[in-house]
Amino acid sequence: MTAADTARTVIGIIGNVISFALFASPSPTFWRIWKKRSVEEFSPDPYLATVMNCMFWIFYGLPVVHPNSTLVVTINSIGLAVELIYLTIYFVFAPNKGRLKVIGVLCLELAFMAAVVVVTLTKLHTHASRSNLVGIFCVVFGVLMYASPLTVMKKVITTRSVEYMPFYLSLTNFLNGLIWLTYALIQFDLYITIGNGLGAVSGAIQLILYACYYKSTPKDKEGKEKGKSSEVELASPKRLNKPTPQATAA
Repeated sequence: MTAADTARTVIGIIGNVISFALFASPSPTFWRIWKKRSVEEFSPDPYLATVMNCMFWIFYGLPVVHPNSTLVVTINSIGLAVELIYLTIYFVFAPNKGRLKVIGVLCLELAFMAAVVVVTLTKLHTHASRSNLVGIFCVVFGVLMYASPLTVMKKVITTRSVEYMPFYLSLTNFLNGLIWLTYALIQFDLYITIGNGLGAVSGAIQLILYACYYKSTPKDKEGKEKGKSSEVELASPKRLNKPTPQATAA
C-alpha cells in the first residue's frame, strides 16, 4: 500500500466518523416526535431524499461500479439504515396522508434505483462507463441535498438571527464536505469532488453567516434555539418557509 493509499484510508475513516455525526444530527427531532406521539408539521421529504442519495452512493462504491471505494459504501450503508429508522418513526406517528406519502415515495425510489442498477449492469461493461452514469446521479442528488439549507441561510439574513441555524450542525456539515473532498483529491474522483466541494462551500457560508449574525440573535430565544438545534437542515419546509443529511457522505 502506497503512502497515498494509506492517507486516503485514514481520511476516509475520519470522514466516516464525521458523516455519522451528520446523519445522527436529526435524532433529537425524532425523540421529540416519539415523546409527543405526533409528527406535528415535520416533513419526511429530507429523509426520503437522503435515502435516495445513500442508495446511489452505496451502488457507486461497489466493486462492480467503482472499485476501491469501500469507505464510501460503509458510511452510506450506515446512513441508509439511520434514515430508514427515522422514516419508520415518522410512519408510526404520521396521519394516513403522511404514511401514504412515505410508502409512495419509497416505492418510486426503489423502482428508479432498480432500473438504474439493471441498465448499469447489463448495458455498461466497464468500470469507467458505470462510474460515469452512477456518479452523475450521485452528484445530482447530492447537489439537491446540499442546496437545501439555502432557505435557512436566507432566513438568517432577513431576520439577522441564527436561531434556525445551530453552530455545531453547520460546523459538521463543513467538516464533512471538507474531509470527503480531501479524500477525493488524493486519488482524484470527479463525482465525490463535486458533491463534497459544494458541501464544504455550503458549510463555510453557514459558518460565516453564523459569525456575522450570532450577536444580533435575540437572547430570549436561546432556549428555543437549543430545542430546535437539530431541525435546521432536515426540518419541514412548512416550518422553515426546508432543509439536509444531510449530508451525505461522499
